Amino acid sequence: MTEQRNKIRKTKRKSLRILLLIVLILIAFIGYKGIRTYYKLQNATQGKVLHSSLRKQEIKDTQPFSILFLGIENYATKGKGGRTDSIILVTVNPKDKTIQKMSIPRDTYVEIPDQKRKSKINGAYNSGLQSTVNTVENFLHVPIDYYVTVDFGGFKNIVDEIGGIDVDVPFDFWQYSDTKPRYKVYFKKGIQHLNGTEALAYARMRKRDPRGDFGREERQQQAMLAIIDKLKSPKTLFKIDKYASVFSENVKTNMSLSEGLYLFNDMKEANPKNITTLKLEGKDDYINRIYYYMPDQTSVNAITNSLRNHLELDKLPANSIKSK
Repeated sequence: MTEQRNKIRKTKRKSLRILLLIVLILIAFIGYKGIRTYYKLQNATQGKVLHSSLRKQEIKDTQPFSILFLGIENYATKGKGGRTDSIILVTVNPKDKTIQKMSIPRDTYVEIPDQKRKSKINGAYNSGLQSTVNTVENFLHVPIDYYVTVDFGGFKNIVDEIGGIDVDVPFDFWQYSDTKPRYKVYFKKGIQHLNGTEALAYARMRKRDPRGDFGREERQQQAMLAIIDKLKSPKTLFKIDKYASVFSENVKTNMSLSEGLYLFNDMKEANPKNITTLKLEGKDDYINRIYYYMPDQTSVNAITNSLRNHLELDKLPANSIKSK
């Protein structure tokens, strides 16, 4: 009997040692991954210095802030210059866990201060990132605190690295791939799994969307949220350093690592009821046979007031937010 008890004790001790060893290995693995991830993500958070003409003081931890997400189309220029194919402005209020977001159509007719002319807003990027920031601030009278840029190649790489994304396709359509030779990528209404090339085609299509730019913007946001949803998976832990490497190579931001992680945590846990989408109203028009989206000034004023209120900034007098 005593011998049997000793055997049981030895078996328990052995099992405990194995369990402890597994825990220690897991801790070491997580620590190793964490260190590698930290240094890789540091590369992504060393973007260009951003200057806001409307934010004079550094924002505090609990203070609402804004982020400008830019999708850069620069494959035609081989990574130099380019245009902003996607412009999404997001404001976050950490106190009440609310988010406001809006897309600015790339053909929106606005004043580009650095170029001293009026043109499509996506052309502001030709003069650099700061020019785009200045243009958005001049247009909406809202300070831009942070930016996040990703080019088309980077978007594809990210989607492929996380194993693709699932989206709910709103209707049947096709779009040419960005690869050479080009080919048609077909989409069928309903849930569809997309790789990087397919996801980019899905996010870029505009001509066959009855809602034009607005339909495309919704699909771009849908793809972005699908990426965030994929990163929430527990499986992410085991590939976190690989993901960090891809993000650091393809995403640039002026956020610190802690600010970026805080935002990611906020967005992935945000209640859909606390996310408000603002739509810029306007009309289609042509100048010298070139298409422009002409923003309605009443809509611009309403959006400005909504965003400034969300950022807890003073409401501007009506005569101070007319287009320049």
